[in-house]
Amino acid sequence: MFVVEKIETLDTSWLLVVLWVSMQIASWLVDFILHLDVHLNEIILAYGPVTYLFLFGIVFAETGLVVTPFLPGDSLLFAAGALAALGSLHLSGLMLVLYIAAIAGDSVNYWIGQLLGQKIVDNPKITFINQEHIDKTEEFYKKYGGKTIILARFVPIVRTFAPFVAGVGKMHYSKFLVYNIVGGVLWVSLFTLAGFFFGNIPSVKHNFTLVVFGIVGVSLVPILLEYVKKQRRVHIPFLHKPGAIKQKELEKMVNE
Repeated sequence: MFVVEKIETLDTSWLLVVLWVSMQIASWLVDFILHLDVHLNEIILAYGPVTYLFLFGIVFAETGLVVTPFLPGDSLLFAAGALAALGSLHLSGLMLVLYIAAIAGDSVNYWIGQLLGQKIVDNPKITFINQEHIDKTEEFYKKYGGKTIILARFVPIVRTFAPFVAGVGKMHYSKFLVYNIVGGVLWVSLFTLAGFFFGNIPSVKHNFTLVVFGIVGVSLVPILLEYVKKQRRVHIPFLHKPGAIKQKELEKMVNE
């Protein structure tokens, strides 16, 4: 009896530790996103050129791994561009690193979807893929077809799931790659150069947290519009668990 109670106590303590660690990580991530300019500058001062690898890793993970759609994307590019304008980063080198990270991330995500996607989606034991995220991506594919790969670059969360769904639907890779490159170059260029030219305006610099909120808010507008439209019509299931849409239907959708 004593042993059972001790085990239950240990289990409870372990869960509390995990919960505390999770809350600390979440708190740090929120603070990091809201004060990107400050933290990114600290990383540059502490690690110098290694900062490029850090930026590569975040952009690659945010676009290439379906488990990390919460990482900063648009706001990170904007902050990096602003610091490049101050000479802390080299603009040409920065943009090259970000281009490669964005394109490589989407490509890896595509192949994960191509090789493992349907098994992951159909497996009820795998819960890290949020069905709501899949639904949002579905709406974009229904409306824009293969061009979703380009447009999704400017929509948080959908940006992470679009290449994955393209892989599951077996979009022709040559077609995917063209959309991937175009979308990646446009996305990186727009936000990085916006930060480069406007990130150090006094009103922007002194209210960077509000700017981050603004960037995130504008990025979420397409999602909100799709949500409103979705509430006005009957929902057509996509990659739901269980009972996914027929493979041929999905292939047709992503290759339009």
